[in-house]
Amino acid sequence: MIRIANLNAYKLNLDARGSAAWQARVTAVHEIGPHILGLQEVVVDESATAKDKWDTTAAETIKAFAADCGLTATVESTPGYPYGTAMAANSHRPWYTALLWNADAAGVVPGSYRPYGAPDFWHGFATARFDIGACESVTVGSYHGDPFRPDFRANEALRVKGIYRRTGGAKPGFVIGDFNALSAATVVEGGVRRYYDAEPYLDQDHDDLEYQVIADTIGGDQLADREQTHTLLRRGFMVDAAVHLGVPPHPTVGHWEDGKGDPDPWGPRRIDLILATRPAAPALVRYGVHRSKAAEAGSDHLPTWVDVDPTKVEGGA
Repeated sequence: MIRIANLNAYKLNLDARGSAAWQARVTAVHEIGPHILGLQEVVVDESATAKDKWDTTAAETIKAFAADCGLTATVESTPGYPYGTAMAANSHRPWYTALLWNADAAGVVPGSYRPYGAPDFWHGFATARFDIGACESVTVGSYHGDPFRPDFRANEALRVKGIYRRTGGAKPGFVIGDFNALSAATVVEGGVRRYYDAEPYLDQDHDDLEYQVIADTIGGDQLADREQTHTLLRRGFMVDAAVHLGVPPHPTVGHWEDGKGDPDPWGPRRIDLILATRPAAPALVRYGVHRSKAAEAGSDHLPTWVDVDPTKVEGGA
């Protein structure tokens, strides 16, 4: 069994190594015990770090966090990717996504690491193929959706889909991350189809609604914009792991009260998702949102995880 997990680590930076907040994140990862981990919000202090040092500092941060978690993020250094770390950013801001893994259980296919940034992604999309003992390698991508623009998130989804597409179908793989939006996955109850995640914005009244709500419904129905995942889930190209496995909804954000971190006008929501492509969906076994004292203290996002049976991964189709 392979465990794939995700953590938005809330502005993880190298200066915080050894702090209570850093250790809380490390403890949460150890509690989960992932073989592959997606990481978002690795941040470099741009006011104190020259731009030509951003990547070096980010790589040091990611490798330090990986080491403390008993994982690695090291890939082969090449002239094109000289930092030897599975990470990505958008080049305009030093906010990074990354992939970490247990090399004894999941080996990166040599030459498969790819970082995608601007103009396709606001934060960056780090991908690699992993040998997990399946019929073929699986592509795993660490994603952080645009927090401000629903139309950009929709375009990012098309780019993600292109990365996972192959002639006649989809590559086996997983997209894990902070999507910054609700899922478009649906369930049927009593013969009626509805969204798995209920509408959270119906009674809210604040200026940030335009980041999350369909524009022409603000002040009316105030319906969540879900176009990003609607694109990815269309025709079963991908499935939402939580919905596919029939797990009741659990929020991944909203547990930090205002004043603890960034102000949160949104309340509890599930915006940290794990999606599996069509060939990988049969391999999904278990899904969870990890909630512990360490997880709650370490980040404003709770980690998510899935267990995968590599023998059930199908060839790309």
